[in-house]
Amino acid sequence: MNEKNKEIVGIIVGGGPAPGINGVISSATIEAIRAGKTVVGIVGGFKPLFEGDKNCAVPLAIDDVSRIHTDGGSILRTSRDYPDKVKEKFKILMSTLEHIGIKYLVTIGGEGTLFMANWIEREARGSISVVHVPKTIDNDIPLPGGASTFGYQTARHWGVEIVKNIMEDARTTGRWYFITTMGRHAGHLALGMGKASGATITLIPEEFGEERLSFKKVADMLTGSIIKRLSMNRDHGVAILAEGISEKFDLEELSHYEQLEKDETGRIRLSEIQLGRVLKNFVKKTLDEMGINVTIVDKNIGYELRAADPIPFDIEYTRNLGYGAVRYLLRGGTGSMITFFEGYLKPIPFVEMIDYSTGRIKIRTVDITSETYEVGRKYMIRLEKEDFEGENLERLAKTANLTPEEFKNRFGYLLEPAACQ
Repeated sequence: MNEKNKEIVGIIVGGGPAPGINGVISSATIEAIRAGKTVVGIVGGFKPLFEGDKNCAVPLAIDDVSRIHTDGGSILRTSRDYPDKVKEKFKILMSTLEHIGIKYLVTIGGEGTLFMANWIEREARGSISVVHVPKTIDNDIPLPGGASTFGYQTARHWGVEIVKNIMEDARTTGRWYFITTMGRHAGHLALGMGKASGATITLIPEEFGEERLSFKKVADMLTGSIIKRLSMNRDHGVAILAEGISEKFDLEELSHYEQLEKDETGRIRLSEIQLGRVLKNFVKKTLDEMGINVTIVDKNIGYELRAADPIPFDIEYTRNLGYGAVRYLLRGGTGSMITFFEGYLKPIPFVEMIDYSTGRIKIRTVDITSETYEVGRKYMIRLEKEDFEGENLERLAKTANLTPEEFKNRFGYLLEPAACQ
């Protein structure tokens, strides 16, 4: 390996798209070139590295990246492909990186890519310096000070715009919408969209502590919200559902209603599960049995958000991150995730990001005891303790064509605390 190859900075993107990827690529490339380094982008994520494709690295110049920071998507594309026998083929990946001559590696991605970055850094034994830039619209990587991962703010912004239009359609046509959005492990995006848009109700996986969550409970929560709105002379509404709720369902039970598809990593592709449709059918059946006629439409929002043009927040944020990542590497740093905290560069060592009880990367979930969640919860229309007594109970029971006692027996269990896992 010649001296020139030792000064190559490689940039790679893993996982799903998120607004702002190009901003990181742009600022990282510009900063590295200005520091006298050669920059290459790995096209197609980790997949070609596992395949030993030595032509997957393309040179990047300032002219190639100077104006891409305002664009969505990724000029280097991305993938979440991992091969069979990944441990055996990891040697091929490392050999490919060595052949390309990469001395410094910038990885851009979520918790899966962070895992790969840690693995590469550990196996390189000092021959490759690695820094990770956290991105995910799910906002589930624990950053200091509760900072959002890049891409989240843009995804929430455009998600809210879509939900606002749907809310107006719901009001105009007198119908309900069940909207499912992304968030495999955490409900940050769903809650953020629901709070900012003023959706009728938002359901996230964190509020369900059961080891196995039944369809009936979630469906009854939605049914109760519809009945409560009807009792207020409102025949319309919008429910936001985080896709991670599906992961809490009994998969054997779920398979009776949906064909379960898997992604390249072997994980169930939650975005392909028609959560809204399944719940719609449950709710519609319950309402029909009560003699209540409500039109419900199910819709998924997710792919529309991932490759959107970033809003100014994420444009500025990602330029900071790309610059900071390269500066950290060229100052001798390695084995850390790059973040900014209170205006300053803050690297977090990979070892601090790993939950050693599971061997996985730590996940940031919504804290349902926080005041942030409390605010969102307070403005939802859903069955509460006070709805099961006095005039409220009588009004709701009448709307549901039930006696107060029947209504209490049917929906009262929703207020019972769930058993923790």
